[in-house]
Amino acid sequence: MRAPRSLAVALLTALSLLGFAVPSWAATGKYVALGDSYSSGLGAGGSYGNSGACKRSTNAYAQLWANAKAPSVFSFVACSGAVTQDVLNNQVGAITADTALVTVSIGGNDAGFASVMTDCNLSSDATCVARNQTAQNFALTTLPGRLDNVYTQIRNRAPSAQVIVMGYPRIYKVGGSCFLGLSETKRAAINQSSDVLAGVISGRAAAFGFTFVDGRAAFSGHEICASGTRWINSVSFPIENSYHPNGAGQNGGYYTALRGVTG
Repeated sequence: MRAPRSLAVALLTALSLLGFAVPSWAATGKYVALGDSYSSGLGAGGSYGNSGACKRSTNAYAQLWANAKAPSVFSFVACSGAVTQDVLNNQVGAITADTALVTVSIGGNDAGFASVMTDCNLSSDATCVARNQTAQNFALTTLPGRLDNVYTQIRNRAPSAQVIVMGYPRIYKVGGSCFLGLSETKRAAINQSSDVLAGVISGRAAAFGFTFVDGRAAFSGHEICASGTRWINSVSFPIENSYHPNGAGQNGGYYTALRGVTG
């Protein structure tokens, strides 16, 4: 049974006075989860409820964190397919000045990584490599400004919030256990794109004083073709689930990493 709110507040106050660290989410309890399909939980199973095309799963890391921490307000607005402009138009409005915690994953769709995966599955090694190079160039030249627009809005709307930027994992373990599917050349090119994206996103997050969760580290050993339990869907049906974290990935990868930086 959950303790009365007044008792919880008294306990947190006492801990603070005694010099113990109080989790940032406990200040007001409001948690806002922004982002794209990697945050909404597409591909992770569970129920999408009434979220429609946004595909917000009950197995998404944000929902798992809310289940465990029971924030007084939980606003889950991440949406499958979102780009940075969608976050600005449809998601940041959920953030208010009393928001204590914000999580966000965004940028992959801006750079066109969904179509990168499609092209790499349907075309030659050379075409796949070239398509990845185009996406990487976009990430290096155009994406930083788009991320800055999103991060500025988050900080302006919630000056005191802890902001956690969730990065994307590498999709493949190169030199791993797969003998069928994409070539090693294609897998390496796709992973290189993940590395470029991580560098850009982590750099812009650091510029705003936000915490970056490196998805590559969080999913290490659990990529497609890795020897560990696979945390990322390969080609799946429905096809939209492909190359997204499965339920184990949302839990063991993202949720575990989020717990590590929020307490």
